[in-house]
Amino acid sequence: MELTRRAFAGAGLSMLGAALAGGLAGCSNASTSAGSGAGASAEGSTTQVVVAMNAGSEPAAGFDPLIAWGCGEHVHEPLIQSTLITTDEHLEFVNDLATSYSCSDDGLVWTFNLRDDVRFSDGEPLTAEDVTFTVNSIIANPASEADLSMVDEAVALDDTTVELHLNKPFNALLYTLAVLGIVPAHAYGANYGEHPIGSGRYLLERWDRGQQAIFTANPDYYGEAPIMERVVVVFMEEDAALAAVAAGQVDIAFTYATHAGQSYPGYELVNYATVDSRGISLPCVPSGGQKTVEGDTVYEVGNDVTCENAVRRAINMAIDRDSMIDGVLSGFGKPAYSVSDGMPWSSDDMRVDFDRDAARSLLDEAGWSESDDGIRQKDGVRASFEVWYASDDSVRQAMANELSNQLADIGIEAQPRGGSWDEIYPNQYRQPVLWGWGSNSPIELYALNYSTGWGNYAGYESERIDGHLDDALARPDVASSYDDWKLAQWDGVDGFAPQGAASWAWIANVDHLYFKREGLDVAAQKPHPHGHGWSLVNNVDRWSWS
Repeated sequence: MELTRRAFAGAGLSMLGAALAGGLAGCSNASTSAGSGAGASAEGSTTQVVVAMNAGSEPAAGFDPLIAWGCGEHVHEPLIQSTLITTDEHLEFVNDLATSYSCSDDGLVWTFNLRDDVRFSDGEPLTAEDVTFTVNSIIANPASEADLSMVDEAVALDDTTVELHLNKPFNALLYTLAVLGIVPAHAYGANYGEHPIGSGRYLLERWDRGQQAIFTANPDYYGEAPIMERVVVVFMEEDAALAAVAAGQVDIAFTYATHAGQSYPGYELVNYATVDSRGISLPCVPSGGQKTVEGDTVYEVGNDVTCENAVRRAINMAIDRDSMIDGVLSGFGKPAYSVSDGMPWSSDDMRVDFDRDAARSLLDEAGWSESDDGIRQKDGVRASFEVWYASDDSVRQAMANELSNQLADIGIEAQPRGGSWDEIYPNQYRQPVLWGWGSNSPIELYALNYSTGWGNYAGYESERIDGHLDDALARPDVASSYDDWKLAQWDGVDGFAPQGAASWAWIANVDHLYFKREGLDVAAQKPHPHGHGWSLVNNVDRWSWS
């Protein structure tokens, strides 16, 4: 992707100009003041900010927590709606609607006591009925991206007390509740996503599909009033976002390492720490199987090369992660060995030393001999497979190509294959896929590695490891579960670590990069989960201009 794609970038700029002009024409905030340069937004306001997010960040179903807003693949605080609890910049749980909460000794009943001074933006009070409506509606809605499968029902004991009744202990539920916006039982309907009523820090002023969403501070918010009173989010592809920066039309815009070397007057490149890892799934079973997902979708399962443990372990050893970060990410990242490096539940046993000689020896011992063209084979099976990646992601493309080069050095042919996600998904259980995962909770560690986990693309199954994962979730609180999470990764005998099943080969934890206008203070950021989008503005109410 090059900034010189003028037709595309020009179209993006025209769209942005029209969107901003239309949005600002309706602004009557008398407290804003004009300005330019440091201390002023793209539109000259000291209480407004213009944020460019990638086009995929626009919520297809609108701002509806019962479907995906806040609680989808790229988790984030919902801004418009309040949540029972939230997390601070240190990822510690903090009360929001809840004044206190507790869990029964058996881990099956969570009780939340609520504030009694919260009102929705239509003036109606928020009560326990709204919490139970939200939770029970998600349970009943197969289209919801919030995973509440461990909850049987929510029960309101009175106006300020709610119980969640679980079907199995699952302490990581707290992380889901920290991003699950509460909607009004009295005002929820088919058009809620377009016209949301909430009790959070911001109101949705307008939404122009495919262009922008504008948020204004909620004057009746029960918490500390937002410093940034107006937030304009424009949805743009990468080239258009960079062109908008060059034209001074946005205040902060996402970018990728492939463009990190560029510079723009009045802007600085900033990078934020993440839990956003890139890695490939390695199918652990032979080809020929099938898997039915969501009732009626059938996928082919298995790969005759990666099904062998020696191959998966060799791949993990053969990846020069440091070289990948320097060459592909321009140094903006760090080696990744799991989906949760650096988190309290990550294990040092996930680390693997870069050693191509050891990888070659492992393959030799397993009977994979080199053919005349340098590619290994065993029993008539050629050590060749595809590595699928999202073709609209310049970093993943470069990473897949470099991975192919590196694995060729040990006699494995990894063929990069770009495509849309509609093309990738049919292959997700039969070929390695270059995924991006990572969240501020251990839920993905569970989902990607539990035998029946929704993200177990490798098909790894172990009753022993499932037991460790179940034990982790059954602990009375999250902090006491860390050792169990670590045992699941490697307990000395079994695990999905590189010296064990090696069901994934993690490559890099990528920094999130942005071009930010000088003078904009984005306050203390939490580690960003996977997804270059809404997580940036989790704390936008505390942003300011200097």
